[in-house]
Amino acid sequence: MLNSLASAAWRYRYFILASIQGDFRSRVARSRLGFLWIILVPLAQVAIYAFILSALMTQRLPGIDNRFAYSLYLLAGFSGWFLFLEVINRCVTIFLDNAEALKKIAFPRIVLPIIVVGSSVINNLVFFGLVVLAYVLLGHDPLPAIAWYPLLTLITAAGAAGLGLSLGVLNVFMRDVGQIVGIALQFGFWMTPIVYMVDILPESVRPILMLNPMYWVLDSYHRTFLYGLPPQPLALLGLSVLAVGLLALALMLFRRASAEMVDVL
Repeated sequence: MLNSLASAAWRYRYFILASIQGDFRSRVARSRLGFLWIILVPLAQVAIYAFILSALMTQRLPGIDNRFAYSLYLLAGFSGWFLFLEVINRCVTIFLDNAEALKKIAFPRIVLPIIVVGSSVINNLVFFGLVVLAYVLLGHDPLPAIAWYPLLTLITAAGAAGLGLSLGVLNVFMRDVGQIVGIALQFGFWMTPIVYMVDILPESVRPILMLNPMYWVLDSYHRTFLYGLPPQPLALLGLSVLAVGLLALALMLFRRASAEMVDVL
């Protein structure tokens, strides 16, 4: 199964690249600000939290001699969260959004999630470039972030793609899935230490947060981006195994449901 899907994706590699390029262009076309919209929306969200919570949270970041410590913390966390969020949201509706193409054009359906992931990674890379620039301007060393970014991006995107594609297949047959995912992501945002530090919570609550895989994803981003430390090896191993498992589950569901999806759509 894996070989046939990989072969199909390779045969359509130029279509995939052209689609990713077209998706990127569509985001900046017909707009005066164009390219800036890719970074303005996430940057605005970071700025809101920094403005409201900076005075309260900065003192919770020991070991960082920078008055913009909380802003640095937010940029690190959102670098991982925005990628996860975009891949999940787009994969959940991927088959519904492309229903007409699936009915009228003969092409391997597996190229659709590849296009989504490729486009999301490029958008995230643009935001990461902004993060590196901000770190330099704020006097924080960006080199550890640059060194670990490719691996963390690969693990985050793979896990999100596996989960998102599984949910996307289910969403074809049970349209409530898309609504549930939206609520779950809001809940997951606050169950992940993105805009707050774990040490502000009661100790009895912290083990519950650690059951959330995104806790460890964001912990890796914070360790590398903020403190210049490598991710915890066990965390990386666990996240990698989970990402592979989610991708395997997604491919299994995709293969079993592929023949029926077009009829349902």
